Amino acid sequence: MFATSNKKTDAYSKVGLETGVDSANPYRLITMLLDGAAFSLGRAAQALKEKRIAEKGKEISIAIDIISSGLQASVDLEAGGEIAERLNSLYDYMCTRLLHANLHNDLAAIQEVSSLLGEIKAGWEEIANDPAVASRYKLPA
Repeated sequence: MFATSNKKTDAYSKVGLETGVDSANPYRLITMLLDGAAFSLGRAAQALKEKRIAEKGKEISIAIDIISSGLQASVDLEAGGEIAERLNSLYDYMCTRLLHANLHNDLAAIQEVSSLLGEIKAGWEEIANDPAVASRYKLPA
């Protein structure tokens, strides 16, 4: 009975996410990726605390995939110069820390990466406050 309910909820969530992705501008897509990685790490931390190791591993894997295949893949190293290189290195570091966290059940490493993602998101939100960025991507004021 509950499995069916969860499947329905998952299906609705997936439709909502896909709809959001379809209508998102590049700025919003990065925000969604940052939120998704942070959400997975929150779930991984909770699973680790509750000794649900398989779920912890699954959630860490999702976060690594979001960071490497989403966030890191979006970094334009040619156009971004030194900032892009540093951000790329930071994403590499995060993935390495999450691999360590997964292998050693290291809650502190998960929390460290969560904190780094939060700092990146805060910086990303500051960029959105720049009128030139807001007008280019038609961001809400």
